[in-house]
Amino acid sequence: MAERKPIESWLTDMDGVLVHEGVPIPGADAFLKRLRESGKPFLVLTNNSIYTPRDLHARLKRMGLDVPVENIWTSALATAKFLEEQRPEGTAYVIGEAGLTTALHDIGYILTDTDPDYVVLGETRTYSFEALTKAIRLINDGARFIATNPDETGPSAEGALPATGSVAALITKATGREPYFVGKPNPLMMRAGLNVIGAHSESSAMIGDRMDTDVLAGLEAGMETFLVLTGLTRPAEVDRFPFRPSTVADSIADLVERI
Repeated sequence: MAERKPIESWLTDMDGVLVHEGVPIPGADAFLKRLRESGKPFLVLTNNSIYTPRDLHARLKRMGLDVPVENIWTSALATAKFLEEQRPEGTAYVIGEAGLTTALHDIGYILTDTDPDYVVLGETRTYSFEALTKAIRLINDGARFIATNPDETGPSAEGALPATGSVAALITKATGREPYFVGKPNPLMMRAGLNVIGAHSESSAMIGDRMDTDVLAGLEAGMETFLVLTGLTRPAEVDRFPFRPSTVADSIADLVERI
């Protein structure tokens, strides 16, 4: 196998890699500090479309993790970038929170429930039956169906919550229309992020805690991949997948010296 180029830029997932249930994972602060000091391009990624980069910057800051706003890349931003390229200054009916609506406003999209170009489904803690019914009828009338990410559940202090993928399945069942998922494991999210920081996949790495999203997306985008065992994927599960990460590490702390 051809030897890879040295890693010149880093992409890392947030939940399960840098933080877990609102608490920084040991080594995350040292890793981010080393990244900032190195001057190498980097992005912190999340499939969660609820928050804007400014929101996430503030939330991470309160945990003691300093990630500049411009180094945060969400599925909402990736979705807005995709729609801007597909249909500039279009219209959309949106189910989601400020992270998604702000991203779409920023690219000049008009949010409407009258004959929109797209129905865009994102994450929210308050999915409304009325809003879902509206989305189903608009899709049946010809609106194109986009979803920010395929995650079926999300974490909470009380346990799992239904997430975008589960709600998308409900809409698909009612309409017969599958959405186009922009977020991980779609390598589109990774490639768009690499473009934002001017990086190339051949000299970039992706760090994640999930084989089925983070590692798969990094692999398909052509990057070196690191799986950390501080999130969802357990060591015994790695060999069940038909693909492997480049490296398996116990935690982000083990990767500080790689920068």
